[in-house]
Amino acid sequence: MEGGWRPTVRPPRLGGNARMGVFATRSTFRPNPIGMSLVELKEVVCHKDSVILKLGSLDLVDGTPVVDIKPYLPFAESLPDASASYAQSAPAAEMAVSFTAEVEKQLLTLEKRYPQLTLFIREVLAQDPRPAYRKGEETGKTYAVWLHDFNVRWRVTDAGFEVFALEPR
Repeated sequence: MEGGWRPTVRPPRLGGNARMGVFATRSTFRPNPIGMSLVELKEVVCHKDSVILKLGSLDLVDGTPVVDIKPYLPFAESLPDASASYAQSAPAAEMAVSFTAEVEKQLLTLEKRYPQLTLFIREVLAQDPRPAYRKGEETGKTYAVWLHDFNVRWRVTDAGFEVFALEPR
């Protein structure tokens, strides 16, 4: 693993400040090539001193061991009719996104080649992609993220986020 493995991560759902063991989370930063799959829990069978979990809708090769099971979170996985006993709703994504006049002109010139670019940038930034421990920081702080073929640079304002640069790759 590049940069070494760390046994703990900062889950965004906990605000990014609290650390948890990597195996107690959905983090993909693991020291082994374990894959993660969404499965259906069909039945729990208690038999003498053991518990058997009957799974369905598997995306596994026959004989693949199931190492760990996490509860289903509807906002993180993509099954609209699923339910969970806790964490029913996704965190609110309410950041307002605006563009400087210069970036708006640039987006207009790119509209033919990238017809959904403005909407794409707005929807991604509205979800506040900053690390959880950076949320709530003061106005003026700048950030950047690669989206499609562009380095999108934005700053925190009193009203939300303002995109001030769109740099082609």
